[in-house]
Amino acid sequence: MRAKRLAKLQAGPTSNSPTPSPGPSTPVAHPKQKPPPIPPRSTTPPPQRNVPLKRKSAAPVPKVDYQTWENDTISTVLKVTLSKSTAEATEYDLVWLKHLEAELESEGYPHMILTSDIVDRLLITRLELDAQAMSDDLEYVSVLASLPPQSVFEYLVGCWKRINTAKSTLLKKNPVSETQQATALLDKLRDLIISYTGLNLQEPEMFPQPVDRPLSTLGSHELLTPMLSLSALSTPLYASTTTPQTTLAPTEVQPFLQDLAARFTDPDELLNTLSTLVRALVVHSLIIPSEGIGGSGGDSTWRGVIGGMEALVGVKPIAEMITRMPQWLGEGFGVEVTAANFERLSLMGPLLRLGTFSREWPGIAQTYFSDPTKRSRADVDSSNASLRGTLKSLQASDFGSCSLSSLFQIFNTLVRTSPEARERVLEYFAAVVRLNVKRAGMQVEPDTVASDSFMVNLQSVLLRFAEPFMDARYTKMDRIDPYYFSVSTRIDLKEETRIKATSDEAAQWVEESKPKAATPNFISDIFYLCNALGHYGYIRTIQVYEDLGKTLDEYQRHHDMVAGDGSWMGTPQQAHAQAAIDNAKNEMSKIQSQQLAYRVQLLDPELVFRYIGFTSFASTWLIRSVDPRGMHPNPVVELPLPKDVPMTFRVLPEFIIEDVVEFFLFVVRHSPESLDLSGKDELVIFALTFLTSTWYIKNPFLKAKINEAVFYGVLPYGNDRHGILGHTLNTHPVALKNLIPALTHFYIEVEQTGASSQFYDKFSARNIAYILKAVWDNPIHRDALNKEAQNVDKFIRFINLMINDVTYLMDESLSELTQIHNIQTEMRDQTAWNARPQQYRREREGALRGLERHASGYTTLGRSTVGLLKDFTAETKGPFMMPEIVDKLAAMLDYNLDALVGPKCGELRVQDPEKYKFNPRQLLSDILQVYINLSDQEEFVRAVANDGRSYRKELFEAAMETARRVPLKTEAEIGVVRSFVSKVEEMKTTIEAEEDLGEIPDDFLDPLMATIMRDPVTLPSSRAVIDRSTIKSHLLSDSKDPFNRVPLVIEDVISNVELKAQIDAFITERRNKRLTIEEGIVKMDVSMD
Repeated sequence: MRAKRLAKLQAGPTSNSPTPSPGPSTPVAHPKQKPPPIPPRSTTPPPQRNVPLKRKSAAPVPKVDYQTWENDTISTVLKVTLSKSTAEATEYDLVWLKHLEAELESEGYPHMILTSDIVDRLLITRLELDAQAMSDDLEYVSVLASLPPQSVFEYLVGCWKRINTAKSTLLKKNPVSETQQATALLDKLRDLIISYTGLNLQEPEMFPQPVDRPLSTLGSHELLTPMLSLSALSTPLYASTTTPQTTLAPTEVQPFLQDLAARFTDPDELLNTLSTLVRALVVHSLIIPSEGIGGSGGDSTWRGVIGGMEALVGVKPIAEMITRMPQWLGEGFGVEVTAANFERLSLMGPLLRLGTFSREWPGIAQTYFSDPTKRSRADVDSSNASLRGTLKSLQASDFGSCSLSSLFQIFNTLVRTSPEARERVLEYFAAVVRLNVKRAGMQVEPDTVASDSFMVNLQSVLLRFAEPFMDARYTKMDRIDPYYFSVSTRIDLKEETRIKATSDEAAQWVEESKPKAATPNFISDIFYLCNALGHYGYIRTIQVYEDLGKTLDEYQRHHDMVAGDGSWMGTPQQAHAQAAIDNAKNEMSKIQSQQLAYRVQLLDPELVFRYIGFTSFASTWLIRSVDPRGMHPNPVVELPLPKDVPMTFRVLPEFIIEDVVEFFLFVVRHSPESLDLSGKDELVIFALTFLTSTWYIKNPFLKAKINEAVFYGVLPYGNDRHGILGHTLNTHPVALKNLIPALTHFYIEVEQTGASSQFYDKFSARNIAYILKAVWDNPIHRDALNKEAQNVDKFIRFINLMINDVTYLMDESLSELTQIHNIQTEMRDQTAWNARPQQYRREREGALRGLERHASGYTTLGRSTVGLLKDFTAETKGPFMMPEIVDKLAAMLDYNLDALVGPKCGELRVQDPEKYKFNPRQLLSDILQVYINLSDQEEFVRAVANDGRSYRKELFEAAMETARRVPLKTEAEIGVVRSFVSKVEEMKTTIEAEEDLGEIPDDFLDPLMATIMRDPVTLPSSRAVIDRSTIKSHLLSDSKDPFNRVPLVIEDVISNVELKAQIDAFITERRNKRLTIEEGIVKMDVSMD
């Protein structure tokens, strides 16, 4: 094997450096074997010693003859001599090459002077000396005994360092006149030493090595040690003066690698020389303990690996080589590359998987956040600062920092090495995306996919790559190719849902768009890969964090259930119950520690800031892609958008728009302060764009999440009672013009989600009351509401849905509060309660907990929606007086007034009403205010009077008494209510007189309401006859024929003119008849008088 290596070395390229010709007095030697040819010179100068800016002039050094300098230099560099006496004089610091001396003497080599012609033989002979060799030659034994205890690599490093010293001396002191010849000699020596160093790195067993050094620690592993010393915390500013001559100092590693790359110019040779070193370096990242970046041992280890990788990629040929290695993509190990093993097999994977997430680094949570409930805020903040500082040095330090290393710098250097290397880096990113598609699934086993740390760290790298094209004025946005997915195969979208296109439509678009698409550029690659990696990485990690919260809630409920049931006290089950309580506490403590560890990296301010920048850019790009002018935000898009949705937008993967929403929602919930600097305007414009133009998004739940992000943005934050988005919603021109139309449009659309659970889904999405509360004091928004009310059909539908919601929510909340009251009353009698069977008590306690969870949600939504009615009826009254609205509104108000002050109001008294967000006084005040707002409307007075189910004068009297006693209303307001009741009573008398029509024919009655029809219409498909106001009211909530469920619009109903004439005649005839009777009675009374 050694002979083959030497032969390969001999076949290498010859040096371009001139070789000095022997002088007249120097005979030419004739070696027995052909030495390896001189390899190319390294063009990289050795590191220079720091020289003071000022120094005294030194006396000129006397020149020596070249032959003497040549002999002394070779002897000094190689530490060899052909003279026994010289070796003895140096106490064998110079090794006597006795056998080579005899060999040269037999060839007629004179004077035994060391020259350039024999340096290769000198070096080989020195390398072949074996300190453990047996010999009968006593002189030779003394030579072997004097050999220093060093490996071949250490000897060659010493030679290399001495060459650098000789080169520095030659340049500074110029000891010989033949400078060109002297330089050529040093170059030849350097190339020979580097050549044999490369062979030693590949096969350390080629030459004799110390017997006490295992072969596994020699060769490439010896270069590994100085590379690991390049830790960001240990790299000195200058070369250490105490570094042994056989060891590379930190500042010498890079020049040494450059010399290796300059010698082994053939890519395959360089790969064979350094691939083992690269693999050994990365493997060090896999032996870090569970504390990861938080542990002292792990910390120094990974920093050394990062420093070593930076040194390697800092040499272009080596950087190119690294991306060409099969291990770059985790291949070459004889196993299938999977999502789970990629981060351990790929070259950069072990470094990228470092982090703080508790699944892969449990030691972080245990060490830094144990006993979380006992830790102070300052303690947690200190741990966060420490860990985040370490993360900063791992992920993406600033280029100006000489003390920090970063993953981004390594990838960035690789990208800039060559087009081929850049392509392989992009393929690395793409491979991670392709392998981890399952991470986005609802149920995924963590062991089958990449870790959260790996994905989030890689995301931070891609975010840094994206920064250059995300300038403030979006000048490079148009470089992102909208036809990217028609030609690029980096991201597989076959299983992905599109924003508004079927898979067949997407496939057709791909075929039609290929001729229009250009070769993907780097900006497009990074933009789309960053979106995809965010979907499978950072956004999925957010979900893992949220799931921890849900699990914590489940343990809390379990703890409360067991602890709340005191029936086990003093029974044989006590030990079991106490163990369950203790276990729940322990599990909750672990989860809280894990949450804190997740927050370190997930909410790292720098990472969040960069992600806000990218998400803002992505949201702006999405809007520009649907902007008819294609220029958003310069100028800002006009809303609403056109009805025709561009196909380039429709075929985009839904996750691009979904992740914008998910990230903004996460930030406004968990880190709203991160939006103080940027992101608020982009979030508001994005939300309003797609809430005013909901037809651009197919997924109803995605639209609901957009509204939810705005909702969380107006919840109180810091000193701002209207949240992080309150100011923007009240000042930004887009919000002032479009917020009210967007909210009303969304409120209407969310009625039909298409899911079987749509009736309940809509309530979680309809939280616009909080948003409107944040802007209600702004007169511009109130003017916008009045303008919106001019669109009568749309606004009436909006009001109808609002009334429906209040009806349902109030009914549910009051019903559940009544049930809570009954169970609490039952439990209050301890004697009777303890006499009940244990199973019965457990069932009732479980029912109580379930009711408590639901009641607060219902009461909160119900109260907020009643508040909307109060504000809206104060601002605009006309729409509420429409025939299809006013009766329903009156019935709802009367019903809830009965519940609050009627005979059964005592059933709403519960313990700790604040726990259920139940404020009956505020609710009563708001309902009374609606009556006050509409008290001057005759239609409303008639509607209340017509409510035969719930209206009673006594209810209003009780309400007025409560309003005066608490107090809820001023005397003037109570006077308005009293006046309104008087009007209702008068109207009730009038209506009773008007509606006394006697027995009405069935054909004249409305089939749904059982009242006489005033404007009968025939439905086109079922042919049913119904009153126009009834069907209009029905269609406000349901777009189908109530009799056969066929889609129906009000424009399709057919006026039944003939039947209307019959009904009108019937009413006239009955009224005339009644008047005639009444007149007769009056005349009779007069005559009797």
